[in-house]
Amino acid sequence: MRIRAFLLSASLTTTGLLALPATPALAAPAKHTADFNGDGYADLAVGVPSGTVNGKAKAGYVSVVFGGEGGPGRNGVRRITQATVEVPGTPEAGDRFGGAVTTAYVDDDGYADLVIGAPGEDIDAKTDAGSVTVLYGTGDGFALANTAARGEKASDAYGMSLAAADFTGDTDVDLAIGAKDKVVANFNPYAARTKPVMTYPMGGRAPVMTTGDFNSDGRPEVAVAYYTQNQPHTQSHVQLYRYSKDEDRFGLTWSSDNSAANALATGDFNGDGLDDLALGNCREIADENIDDPCGPEERAKGGGIHIHYGGGDEPIWQGQTLNQDTPGVPGVAETGDDFGNALAVADIDGDGKDDLIAGAPGEAIGSAARAGSVTVLKGGAKGILDASGAARAVAYQQNSPGIRGIAEQGDAFGAALATADHNGDGRPDLSVAAPGENASAGGVWDLPSVTAGGSVVTPNSLGLPASSDPLAYGAVLRR
Repeated sequence: MRIRAFLLSASLTTTGLLALPATPALAAPAKHTADFNGDGYADLAVGVPSGTVNGKAKAGYVSVVFGGEGGPGRNGVRRITQATVEVPGTPEAGDRFGGAVTTAYVDDDGYADLVIGAPGEDIDAKTDAGSVTVLYGTGDGFALANTAARGEKASDAYGMSLAAADFTGDTDVDLAIGAKDKVVANFNPYAARTKPVMTYPMGGRAPVMTTGDFNSDGRPEVAVAYYTQNQPHTQSHVQLYRYSKDEDRFGLTWSSDNSAANALATGDFNGDGLDDLALGNCREIADENIDDPCGPEERAKGGGIHIHYGGGDEPIWQGQTLNQDTPGVPGVAETGDDFGNALAVADIDGDGKDDLIAGAPGEAIGSAARAGSVTVLKGGAKGILDASGAARAVAYQQNSPGIRGIAEQGDAFGAALATADHNGDGRPDLSVAAPGENASAGGVWDLPSVTAGGSVVTPNSLGLPASSDPLAYGAVLRR
């Protein structure tokens, strides 16, 4: 699901920065996908699966930083753990509560609900079976909670990734749950009952996921990207699965064989009304040269982004591919940059064409290896690239004017991204995580209107309890 803020058109300044008008004409505000207390401001949800709770290492928690005037960090915070009264379960070492986080209006009461994965949760005698919890928003922040999924056997690791949408078309929210080597779905988040979506060797990982209406039938599909490099299954795929009402199950509808991606994002980058699918850090795994599924191989250096544009019935195979060697993209493509390892989408200037934000957590800034950067790529009539194959883009890192902090080795600025209107001005804001900040204590930067400035939240600024291990705050942001 995407939040759009419809503003007056913006222009590009000579420096490449996206210039927004000072007094935009705003439409009625959209329903925020992350407004847990219903005050009209989107809230920030940060998963900290490595956090210690009640002395239990890696029990994990979720930090909810409430939005408001001035953005997140000034309007209160809640630390959600399995010791929180409303939440089922008990904090245990290795639960990794907060390993994945998403939001949805499960009970459709005007308050966003928080969906939390705990892939290390033990269920009875099943070690690391995993679980998923739904915590319901209220005017006070949160109310009741229930378990929406439990792993069926040891090492299932339910809750490694999450996505929410109405896959069945009944107007109720459904959950897609990534687990080790599988995806399951819950069509009734009030109960812990799941059905299989797909099962395939993924090297013991869960796929990355997003949702979108890629065949324009009015119902979203779930997109999954996964790979394995373990023989005999050295394969990689990006696939779409659609729910069939007649068969009461998900079926494979589209596959980009031999393409692997570390991030997926959905947007309408060319403004044609069709959903497009962006593949971040796209590359071939098996090296079988199957129709260059991620575009020209030279565009994969340092991390490439490949975009399949909506074609009505299914995404168009040949789309656009870019990396940091593409004209108009700041920087230089270098091995290990991981350009596109995190993706986010927002219509920043309200022109009806979504813009794509790409994190490059491995980017070196001067002599600071893996300091990280973020690139904002402007959508246009032809998509992210214009007719000449060039992009309009601007990059930010911690040494950029207006960005707080200093780029240091291992900060991984841009490792996770999210967009929402935290300050209530009708424009999308960008949350940028740097989980390596301050010796892996971590932090999240708020860039209002996706420009330099804003605030930073860290474990220290929020008064979170100290830990003998790095907190890696920001390793997981809500999707």
